Amino acid sequence: MSSIVAYLLGSVSSSYLLGRTLAGVDIRNHGSGNAGATNTLRILGWRIAVFVLFIDILKGVFAIAFAHLITGGNEVALAFAGFFAIVGHNWPVYFGFRGGKGVATTIGVLLTLYAAPALYAGLIAIALLLLFRYVSVASLTFVALTPIFQWIMHGNAAVILISFAIAIMTFIRHRTNIARLRSGQEHRLFSRTS
Repeated sequence: MSSIVAYLLGSVSSSYLLGRTLAGVDIRNHGSGNAGATNTLRILGWRIAVFVLFIDILKGVFAIAFAHLITGGNEVALAFAGFFAIVGHNWPVYFGFRGGKGVATTIGVLLTLYAAPALYAGLIAIALLLLFRYVSVASLTFVALTPIFQWIMHGNAAVILISFAIAIMTFIRHRTNIARLRSGQEHRLFSRTS
């Protein structure tokens, strides 16, 4: 039940809704075509992008909060709810299964599930973002390191496996970014080129 609700919550595309409401555009038809905060930043500016980022993070938080409410805090159920919130963001049922790459929702999920490991991974990711200005590098670093820190800190084994599954899904969603990184064509933060 909690995973279904999490998927439906994750399927609410803030970048699409805010783009349509505030700018009259379908964000998926501009820039990279990705329904997420980074593409929103490049196409619609930082003000709308901040709202998109905030709302997408909260989707992950609320999905786990709801799962906590109905399962009594079962760690595995919470992790599955978080996973399906990200799936909903990536493949939203309300918007023809054309969504984003799930990074902001993943931030909300991983910080809520295990704050300390996600925070340590996040600090490294932020440092790389500031140094190189590649959002994709920071995103992939965050999802790759979080389950490793969870393991080092003796987290629940099933939750760690779900975190690894989230990381794999994120790498798959970023396959075009990875290809551009390898060819030296990846776009840096604040670049308006799609």
